[in-house]
Amino acid sequence: MAVRVIVWIFCLCWAVGLGAVRPAAAGNPAVNRSGYRDNILRMGVNISGFDTRDPHFAASFADRMLVDMVFNGLIRFKPGLAPELEPDLALGIPEPVTLNGKQTWTFRLREKVFFHGGKGTPPWEMTAADVVRSFEKTTDPARSAYAGGYDGISVEALDRRTVRFTVDPPQSPLLFLPKVANYAGGFVAAEVGLPDSRGRRPLAGTGPFSIEGLTGEGTFFLRPNGRYFRGAPLLAGVEIHFLPQSSRRIDAFDKGRLDLICGETSSAWAASVTGRKFTLIDYFGVPETASIHFNLLFPPFADVRVRKAVAYALDRDAFLNPFGPGMASNVFSPAPPHMPGGLGKKEVEDLNLTYPMDIAKAKALLAQAGYKDGFAFDVAVSELAQIRTNYQTLKKQLARVNIRMGICLTSHADYHKKIRANANPLVVYEAFRPNTDELLSRFFHSQSRVMTGQKMATNFSNYTGIDHLIEQARSERVTSKQIKLWEYAQIKLLEDMVVYPLHFRKHTYLRRDWLDYGHPLKNAIALYPQITETTRLIYPETEEGAGL
Repeated sequence: MAVRVIVWIFCLCWAVGLGAVRPAAAGNPAVNRSGYRDNILRMGVNISGFDTRDPHFAASFADRMLVDMVFNGLIRFKPGLAPELEPDLALGIPEPVTLNGKQTWTFRLREKVFFHGGKGTPPWEMTAADVVRSFEKTTDPARSAYAGGYDGISVEALDRRTVRFTVDPPQSPLLFLPKVANYAGGFVAAEVGLPDSRGRRPLAGTGPFSIEGLTGEGTFFLRPNGRYFRGAPLLAGVEIHFLPQSSRRIDAFDKGRLDLICGETSSAWAASVTGRKFTLIDYFGVPETASIHFNLLFPPFADVRVRKAVAYALDRDAFLNPFGPGMASNVFSPAPPHMPGGLGKKEVEDLNLTYPMDIAKAKALLAQAGYKDGFAFDVAVSELAQIRTNYQTLKKQLARVNIRMGICLTSHADYHKKIRANANPLVVYEAFRPNTDELLSRFFHSQSRVMTGQKMATNFSNYTGIDHLIEQARSERVTSKQIKLWEYAQIKLLEDMVVYPLHFRKHTYLRRDWLDYGHPLKNAIALYPQITETTRLIYPETEEGAGL
């Protein structure tokens, strides 16, 4: 029942087509795989480096990609088929049981699951005590960015192979199960070794790959885990190449140095890479939603008239144009309409909260707020193309009402640090969360405020106006009432113009057709194509295909 409920409620129905597209073959591919037939997957990513190896702090898509290969949850979103759930470190997905008036969830653990170990520490078999310690870390704000999502949840070991969670007040499967899945705080990690300069100890996982680390300038290696409980990986390793510039990734791919690269969410980019032999383009979800968050601590944006002036100055369609036809779609509420509690365009229009572009109204609101001549401010901007493009579009549109935004380009890792230090008056952020409670709680509850929140997360607006609605929805047992409360919360956000929803977009990757992911690719919770123990390289036998 629990699995059916979460699959039904959390079903991601995306109108655009997903899957692999084989570009029409044309020309001679510049492929030279000589010396690379070593069964190591080489992957080019659009970042300068990882920010963290700790799954309980992983926030960017790249950090989530890394921890996805290294750690497991008690249950997991099926590779490539999210939101379907299946057992992972646990033997099954339990139903909740009431004990002593409190809701409990009891998980029986697999046997012969081994942590990778670390320097001076050999691999060891996972027990219930390890799982308990991991969730104690998850619920500790000093050791986890996701602690705020575990209020009222405690865990104990009943025996060596059994753990029990007590949840007070009780939660629906929709809210609880993602907390113990392979996402954010649900990853099971074991601290091992000595603390680093920040007081954090290295972490061991149980996943199909373990971290070797940097192996050269701009390269990072993961080695296969021969003890993996689902079977030893078919790959001899994964080598990640940090290549922020799209042209460099394409060049390395064309020269046969890479099997898989991050693409750009752009129809123009997709057109530019067609015509390559032995090549596939993958389009897939789950879609991340981009929004503009107004930081209420900065004087201009503390005034709701200024925030609404910005909203009326913007044209949502202009933010879609850089991506090209079919690559992204407008959204009108913080939770997109394919999530429970999300609002569609018609619903928001009926409430008169779409803020259609009206330059005259925007200028009038600025004048009322005392900014007749506009104002200026600076923002840090990520190197990632999709984030950078949104900021550039925003800058151009704000100029029409004499709001002058300076852009300071930085690495994606530094961008995450700066926006969590309240450095930006406006924050453009892309996010996916497994349910609407997670999205609203992490981005708009007062406890989640960056820097000052009791359980700091990603409330970049420093907003405090919908705590009561979030908490009431969280404790509601009737799904229809829970969804209605989430709708009310988002209406309040739009009325106060705390956040301006932009769009959700596809993920795009380019790969050689000899790379087999080992699973279908429809919706990947980890926001990359997911490399697992079943991923393999099937090298071509022909001279043309091998480039020999």
